[in-house]
Amino acid sequence: MQLDKPKIILDTDPGGDDSFALLWLQSLAKQGLADIVAVTASAGNVNARNTFLGASKLLVAGGFDAVEVGRGVGQPGAEIEDAAHIHGADGMGNLSHTLPEVSQSFETARPSDEVLIEKLNQMPGEITIVAIAPLTNLAAAEQKSPGILKNAKEIVIMGGAFQTWGNVTPEAEFNIAFDPEAANVVLNSRDDLVVIPLDVTHHLIFTPEMARQVSQVNPQNKISQFIVPLCEFMTSTALAYRETKGVSGFLVHDAATLAYLFYPEMLHFQRAKVEIEMQGTWTRGKTLFDRRHSAKQSANAWVALQTRSVDLLAVMVEDLKKLVQD
Repeated sequence: MQLDKPKIILDTDPGGDDSFALLWLQSLAKQGLADIVAVTASAGNVNARNTFLGASKLLVAGGFDAVEVGRGVGQPGAEIEDAAHIHGADGMGNLSHTLPEVSQSFETARPSDEVLIEKLNQMPGEITIVAIAPLTNLAAAEQKSPGILKNAKEIVIMGGAFQTWGNVTPEAEFNIAFDPEAANVVLNSRDDLVVIPLDVTHHLIFTPEMARQVSQVNPQNKISQFIVPLCEFMTSTALAYRETKGVSGFLVHDAATLAYLFYPEMLHFQRAKVEIEMQGTWTRGKTLFDRRHSAKQSANAWVALQTRSVDLLAVMVEDLKKLVQD
């Protein structure tokens, strides 16, 4: 038994790649490698109601329906439209109706910032926050309870683009661009953030064949029946928007955060000072990356710049197989 298995709060906006990350996390928890403390939903890929419903349905499907799901706080980004055109109106390739019904209600759920504050106060220094959505919830928690994010053991963020192109503007990545002010609050909350940007995730193409390998382990499983059509839907939009340069598959950006925690040998990091551009006409939401020696005095993050993408995807597939086994 692993005595120091991570206690994780997943901050998420399902989302096709978020869905695969949440399923992977459930597999790791099923194997006894992680504890899921809570899931805090956020507006982002689709609206807050749909991300709450999607996260709740995935937890029920995986047998983790006892995990609390918070509802997203704040308003959707006014300048950046959501990504329903990529992920479907429900964030899940319009397939959420195929998943089990849920007992948790959006109307009665606690706001995500309240969930974060309570859990971090209850377990200071123990919880790892895996943030794979716009950082609105985390910033709201920090503003409501200054210093609360320092109570986390670690904060791992999927976001930013440094030496590569953006995916929502030429310069900016979606999670950061959706709420740059929130990202700025979080980036200034502590000096040991872990940032997984598009520089790494542009290489993580999950293919329909990988989804079929998982589903064939137990074709009657609800998750098995869900992930193949979801992967096919995400692949169709990825090809339409040329996200994978013609390769059949879609980018599982958010999965890289879990690889860092459970397979750290898959990623290579550099220490840097990361800041957010909040004013630029063409560059709002861009992540600035200063690696000069003098900047390291005020560095606030470890930034992933390289990954063993083939190996990372292989361990992800093997773990997902364990989730659908009886």
